[in-house]
Amino acid sequence: MFKQFMQSVRAVRLLALCWAVLAFAVLPAQADEFLPPEKAFRFSARMVDPGHAELTWRIADGYYMYRDRFAFKAEGARLGQPSIPAGKVKYDETFQKDVETHRGTVAVIVPVEAQGPFTLIATSQGCADQGLCYPPMDQRVSLTPTAGGAMQTAAGALAPDAEMGRIEASLQSGRLLTILPLFLLLGIGLSFTPCVLPMVPILSSIIVGEGAQSSRSRGLLLSASYSLGMALVYTVLGIAAGLVGEGLAAALQSPSVLGAFALLMALLSLSMFGVYQLQVPAALQSRLTQVSGRFSGGKLAGVFVMGALSALIVGPCVAAPLAGALLYISQTRDVVIGGSALFAMAAGMSVPLLLVGVSAGALLPRAGAWMASVKVFFGVLMLALALWIVTPVLPGWIIMLGWGMLAAGYGVRLLFSPRFGWRARAAGLLFAAAGAVQLAGAATGGLDPLAPLAHLREGGAHTTAFRRVASIAELDAAIAGAAGKTVMLDFYADWCVSCKEMEKLTFTDARVKAHFDEMVLLQADVTANNEDDKALLRRFNLFGPPGIIFYDKQGREIPGGRVIGYQDADKFSQVLELVRQF
Repeated sequence: MFKQFMQSVRAVRLLALCWAVLAFAVLPAQADEFLPPEKAFRFSARMVDPGHAELTWRIADGYYMYRDRFAFKAEGARLGQPSIPAGKVKYDETFQKDVETHRGTVAVIVPVEAQGPFTLIATSQGCADQGLCYPPMDQRVSLTPTAGGAMQTAAGALAPDAEMGRIEASLQSGRLLTILPLFLLLGIGLSFTPCVLPMVPILSSIIVGEGAQSSRSRGLLLSASYSLGMALVYTVLGIAAGLVGEGLAAALQSPSVLGAFALLMALLSLSMFGVYQLQVPAALQSRLTQVSGRFSGGKLAGVFVMGALSALIVGPCVAAPLAGALLYISQTRDVVIGGSALFAMAAGMSVPLLLVGVSAGALLPRAGAWMASVKVFFGVLMLALALWIVTPVLPGWIIMLGWGMLAAGYGVRLLFSPRFGWRARAAGLLFAAAGAVQLAGAATGGLDPLAPLAHLREGGAHTTAFRRVASIAELDAAIAGAAGKTVMLDFYADWCVSCKEMEKLTFTDARVKAHFDEMVLLQADVTANNEDDKALLRRFNLFGPPGIIFYDKQGREIPGGRVIGYQDADKFSQVLELVRQF
């Protein structure tokens, strides 16, 4: 027991060591570099009420701005006297006089008289403590004097969701002590999404396969090995995607790759049903033993590989944190900062997996009939995971048939097994009923496992009426022909789980559909990942779906209005409410 516990400690230390190496590798490289002005003095603006605009500069550490260098003018509006906070007086060698300067954050309130949208031009100047002074810079922002005071940012950006802004600001700061905790927390949030949850039954099945040998320390060691494999592959692939900039997620979602991984899951599930004993082949085991003999004959190496494979197939979703890190890598080529962020996020995504390992020794039975039943349950879970993996590439009726047979078969086993009590039989009845519904839906022409009988209701299933655009030329033509309406461009792929969640759960909401009635709805299906698909993604600096772009009534993109990753109906309807103001 003590030996296994020490092995668990070593595995956790290895995770910490990876972070430490990344951290110390970057610190010397950042010391003598000057930030570009847009990063040293980050600008944003918003209407606090219909008559006042608030302009904010967030100044990086080691930089300052001159109070007397602020100037403002507008196109389409009249400006009053700006209210500029007092600065700190210092003697400036550049101008050979006392000047007022600002550090940290400075916010300026400007009175505005405007009847509609207008453009505000803000002029400012700042310097670095190490002696570099930047030339005066102009920043243009389009604002609308609405009563709601919608948040605005540079270049007329709407900001209904501040998450991307926080992510970008954290990365641009270059401070690992800020970046790592933020991305760790973001990873924990992502751990409860469809991108990560399917990994839980994979790891649980591995731990259950240990049988009576399972314990808390052993479970933690296995989960740490699995998580490290997942985190390292996730980081490496993320860096590659950021540097290459296109199509990596789609390449991993080809029918052949998904089919191979689903087959592997199905074969592994057979060990849960007692068809064979899951272990590393003797020849390979002897080789691995030479490298890591103290780690149970290479068992941990096999679990590490399994975690790496899971990261390749199960987690291709593009959420806001991942998109931010990939964009940072692609623009700066700084793989250390970007890679550190990705590794921290993957570590956060591993939290449920580590909890599975820690709890295994206490929650899972050790031997007897119950252990056999638990192993069968996890075998069913692995078959379900195999079916889930190939869902994007198979017809809907086949998927419904698969779910129906799996649920009905497991339900019948629970119902008619003599050693189970009434609780197991009640669960079996529910499984059998769910399977029967899926089979009935497949037999009557249903295509949606989430709504197997929806096609039988009057009017059938409701889908959003998108107009497909397959190239940049088609997109530009569709926007030009929008006839003064707001345009929404949705990036979609058959293999994108979050895209299908948005389609089924968000776009069907009554509030969302009411907004859609006032908009032109376009969709770019990038499932094929051909050259036109890649060109569309490159145009918007996207690395894959889901991603939603909005255009105002004049055909101009609303930059801050982008939606990256899944949003529920409540949050997305708020975005649409703000978008309609443009």
